[in-house]
Amino acid sequence: MYLRPRTVDEACEALAVEPMRILAGGTDIFPGLGDKPLTGAVLDLSAIEGLSGIEFGVDLIRIGARTTWSAIARAALPPALHALQQAAREIGAIQIQNAGTIAGNLCNASPAADGVPPLLALDARVELRSAKGTRELALADFITGYRRTARRPDELVSAVLVPRSIEAGRSAFLKLGARKYLVISIAMVAVIIACDDEGRIVEARIAVGACSEVARRLTALETALVGTKAGPGLGAMIEPEHLAGLAPIDDVRASAEYRRDAVRTLIARTLDATLQ
Repeated sequence: MYLRPRTVDEACEALAVEPMRILAGGTDIFPGLGDKPLTGAVLDLSAIEGLSGIEFGVDLIRIGARTTWSAIARAALPPALHALQQAAREIGAIQIQNAGTIAGNLCNASPAADGVPPLLALDARVELRSAKGTRELALADFITGYRRTARRPDELVSAVLVPRSIEAGRSAFLKLGARKYLVISIAMVAVIIACDDEGRIVEARIAVGACSEVARRLTALETALVGTKAGPGLGAMIEPEHLAGLAPIDDVRASAEYRRDAVRTLIARTLDATLQ
C-alpha cells in the first residue's frame, strides 16, 4: 500500500490504522534498499506543504520536518545556527541536499548524522504528531541509540524546534572524513560560544558526533570554558576527563584510537573557527 496524504491530519489518521514506513526525501531509504524493491505500507509526506519551511516565533525557531538541507543552508539564520548551516552544506552532494530533510536525518538516527551535533548544541526539541495529539521531546531523548528513536509507530515528526535564547552566540561545525566532500564522518564537532561585553565566555555548547552510539554534549568542557577569555588556543584547555563521555569504535572508516586522538584536535579547531 502506498499513501500520499495532503495534510498532517490525514497522515496521522493513516498511521493510527497501521504502522507504515514514512518516506520524505528518500535519501536514506532508497540507498538502503540496494537492488530490492520498496515493499510494505508506505506513507509519502511529499505532498504536505505545511511540513516545510522555517518560521520565527517569539521564543522558538520552528523548522518544518520536510525542510531540505538546501533550504536550511540558504536561509537567513542567526549566528548560533550557522553551525547547522555549515553541516547542511556537508550532507552529501547538492542533489542529496535538495531532497534530504532535517527530520529524515534525525529519524535515521545514524551516529554519523551531520545534522545532530549542531541541533544538540542548540538544545533542539523534536515535535511529534499523531491522531492523539502533539508532544515534544528533547533531541537528546529522541535519539535513543544506534538507529533507534523514541518515535512511536503512530507518530510522525512534524517539526524541529530551536529556542531563541542562544541565537546571539557564534557557532561553527567541522567534520573529519577520509576526503573533503561526499564522505561519512569519522568525527564531527559543533560549537556555540556566547561572550559578554568584555570578551569572556558566558555560555559554551559543544557536541560531538560519530564518536559514540549517539552524539554527545561535552558538558564538563562547556563548564570549564565559562569565564575564560575568548581567543585563539582554547583547545589547550581540553583535558582527557572532558572527553570521558565519548565511546568511539573501530569501523571501516577509522579505529577507536584514531577517533579519540583526532576528535581532540577537531574540537580545538572548531573552537577557533567559532571565534574567528
